[in-house]
Amino acid sequence: MNYVVVDLEWNQAMNSKASVFNKLPIRLRGEIIEIGAVKLNEDMTPGEEFTVDVKPVYFKRMHYKVKKLTGFDKERLNNGLPFPEALAKFREWCGDGVTFLTWGYDDRGIMEQNIIIHDLDWDWISDWINLQIIYSLQVSGDREQKSLASAMEHFGIEQTRVAHDALGDAYNTGLICSHLDMEAGLRQYTEASTRSGDLPSSGSNGPDPLEHSCIAAFGSKGDAFADERISAPACPVCGGPLTLSKWVDQGDHRYMSLADCPEDGKFLLRLRFRRGTDGKYSVNRLIYEADEAMQNYYATKAAQPRRRGRSHSKRKKKLSQQKKGSVE
Repeated sequence: MNYVVVDLEWNQAMNSKASVFNKLPIRLRGEIIEIGAVKLNEDMTPGEEFTVDVKPVYFKRMHYKVKKLTGFDKERLNNGLPFPEALAKFREWCGDGVTFLTWGYDDRGIMEQNIIIHDLDWDWISDWINLQIIYSLQVSGDREQKSLASAMEHFGIEQTRVAHDALGDAYNTGLICSHLDMEAGLRQYTEASTRSGDLPSSGSNGPDPLEHSCIAAFGSKGDAFADERISAPACPVCGGPLTLSKWVDQGDHRYMSLADCPEDGKFLLRLRFRRGTDGKYSVNRLIYEADEAMQNYYATKAAQPRRRGRSHSKRKKKLSQQKKGSVE
């Protein structure tokens, strides 16, 4: 398994009524300004490291509390990479089949929200484990939330990295892994997460899919959209039929649709197509309960005219010239 310990630092709005929220499709809790991560070796000790600063586009002014905690100043903020570029570098560094470990649930919700506002692919970040739960179960036999600092103190780990620095906190979280029975902890965590209500919810405002499934294998996208699992999915709550709106092509082999259930309301469906070495397509399908923000987001995207590339324009012009020549 490819385990990556990740920690994020994020800026927040100066106040809850800031006008910037009117520009966003969701209620953004925080805008990422730093991504720090550490890959775990086979013996669950910290290995290769990654860090990147991110330049915010919505919460540009540093909140005084965030500035005090992280030490970020305006100059460092302005020198960061745009989020799409930073995320692409992070994804390339992570590699395939990655499972993220975090201390607490907040980082996952913040990452998902930032991916949503930039309309980027999120299928690859679906696997998350809250190390805080494994630590609490093994050390005290409960699920009480404990700070990273207290866990380090428990194991006698010296603070050699800067606190409230994304890479520093990721590294220290990785050190906690080396003091735990991770094989047993991961097994226990996986077993517990399959039992309804056995693990606490994230408590974040990040979207959690009601259903996540992979459907394979199709000879073409047309074959996939003709399949009833795509064209006529069942409601994830009651199992009844859903009425779908049009599929919106988001590019990068991604599509979304708004669905309605007479009993349980509206849902947002997201598809991501992947083409295998055999030429066949598989489809990752996620279904979310669609709140008002998601419904507005879909409506905005659905109303946008479909973009046509330059190659389409050239082909259209060429056909027009050929038609004109044949008439003459």
